[in-house]
Amino acid sequence: MVWDVDDTLFDYTTADRLGMRAHLTAEGLLDDYDTVEQAITRWREITDAQWARFAAGEATFEDQRRDRVRVFLGQDLTDAEADAWFQRYIAHYETAWALFPDVLPVLDALAASHRHAVLSNSSLHVQDRKLRVLGVHDRFESILCAAELGVSKPEAGAFLAACAALGLPPHQVAYVGDHPEIDGRGAADAGLLSVWIDRGGAYATIEPPVGPHRIASLAELPSLLGADTRFGAPSTFG
Repeated sequence: MVWDVDDTLFDYTTADRLGMRAHLTAEGLLDDYDTVEQAITRWREITDAQWARFAAGEATFEDQRRDRVRVFLGQDLTDAEADAWFQRYIAHYETAWALFPDVLPVLDALAASHRHAVLSNSSLHVQDRKLRVLGVHDRFESILCAAELGVSKPEAGAFLAACAALGLPPHQVAYVGDHPEIDGRGAADAGLLSVWIDRGGAYATIEPPVGPHRIASLAELPSLLGADTRFGAPSTFG
């Protein structure tokens, strides 16, 4: 099994919303917007745009963070100023970190029959620490991230690197992620058993791509894996 992290295992959307609300309040920036939600929506739109630049190789992981701040504030900040602002946001964001409630039960259910790894479009520095704080770091044999791999999902190379880390061919590995295209279609096109966890969030209105299985809760995962006869027994999964 290979897992995405943000909005798959970890409730990133909620933590980001609560953290940004607290941060904007502390920074005295809410007066610039009609509502808190308007400010948070703009932050998320800027975040998505800068992540796209990073995924395309047009910006480093650090630079996409700094540019998120510069665009959001509309100021030509130095690297040090942007980093300081972002770190103040991170302090608020981390207080809201939490796993989804269906994560530990499914990891427990699959612990004896499946090996587990992580593939994220973030950086190892961020996700390694996050998984430790959330108490699940030791559940995974390998933690791979785009910033260190040099290739991002949905590129096949990212998924194949995760398979290689487990020493398994793609057809023996299942991937679970929350984005229908980046995770769902990407994993399917790379030859993995692709599972799209659709929690009814930002991507719920997107037409599901052909290829990935679609589930609404991780509680559905064990029976889905056991029913896939291409693999023989469930224990052959990565």
